[in-house]
Amino acid sequence: MKYIDEYRDSKLCEKLASQIAKIAKGKYITLMEVCGTHTMSIARYGIKNLLPPNIQLLSGPGCPVCVTADADIDKAIAYAEKENIILTTFGDMMKVPGTFSSLSTEKSKGREIKVVYSAADALQLAISNPEKIVVFLGVGFETTIPTVAVSILDAKMNGIKNYYVLSMHKLIPPALRALLDDKEVCVDGFILPGHVSTIIGVEAYKVIPEEYGVACAITGFEPVDILQGILLLVKQIVYGKPRVENQYRRVVKEHGNPKAQRLIEEVFEPTDCEWRGLGVIPRSGLKIKDKYSDFDIEKKIKIKIQKRKKNTRCICGEILRGVKTPLDCTLFGKRCTPENPVGPCMVSSEGTCAAYYKYGFNSRAMQEEKL
Repeated sequence: MKYIDEYRDSKLCEKLASQIAKIAKGKYITLMEVCGTHTMSIARYGIKNLLPPNIQLLSGPGCPVCVTADADIDKAIAYAEKENIILTTFGDMMKVPGTFSSLSTEKSKGREIKVVYSAADALQLAISNPEKIVVFLGVGFETTIPTVAVSILDAKMNGIKNYYVLSMHKLIPPALRALLDDKEVCVDGFILPGHVSTIIGVEAYKVIPEEYGVACAITGFEPVDILQGILLLVKQIVYGKPRVENQYRRVVKEHGNPKAQRLIEEVFEPTDCEWRGLGVIPRSGLKIKDKYSDFDIEKKIKIKIQKRKKNTRCICGEILRGVKTPLDCTLFGKRCTPENPVGPCMVSSEGTCAAYYKYGFNSRAMQEEKL
């Protein structure tokens, strides 16, 4: 297929759904998509409505905004409160609540918090404001981490002394293992993230079927992509042959993007990291290596974070683990909306709650969940 319309062909989608139902033969199968873009596409195109009722789709921790812990938001706010600091961030982080505030709220109080579209924009801001300390809030998975690495390398090469990164980056494979080690999580197969996989490749996931016996398929983001990926997973599960299959071959290669991988390895190293809902996962985050510590804001300025009580009614953590859905939340669609979000899954454009709110109220699959 060459053109985008071919990946949205309704007849082909119906044919794939029919094949899925035929092969599954009533076997109850639970699949989890591990990408916020997949979550939105599944909701937007009504994929759940095409599938037989014995195929359940759950959303996992594939939204980098959503899995950012309260403590990390509090840390970013603490830096924004410092004199002479400009905190820069992607726009979807602005409304994410910490334990007591958000970046958007702090900006309204006069803090210098600016939305940028890339780490390169933040670096340029530092060049334009040499009297200020510019901090880039490094939130994201393997897809965007190489661009942050490049910004640090550029700053070093050009002698930029006022550019820093607050690294909150996270890695997907360790999170998958943490999910499978969680006894509350019941997953037969993973719909793996296409964007992340362009960087880390197919081989990065092979431990999942080998050690856990769980089916894996890397897929693209159009309806035909997703349904083809689900068909691959159903075949693996029904025939008892779990492995990693690559539906997204037009983009994802076996070994990923070696140049991007080298950039990450040059600037960052693995560290233990807290994920919202999943807790601290060993070696699932990245910190800046000592050789580039001149660009690590945590080495430059030490801060203290005041501990506050969390909102115990928000269940974003359980939603990110796939043990609950937004319809289990007493706040969903009432106190918690995209205009006034209580939890990060409603804030992010890739969040599960946002997808349910925007597309789910009138769909058959969502109505069945309410029963």
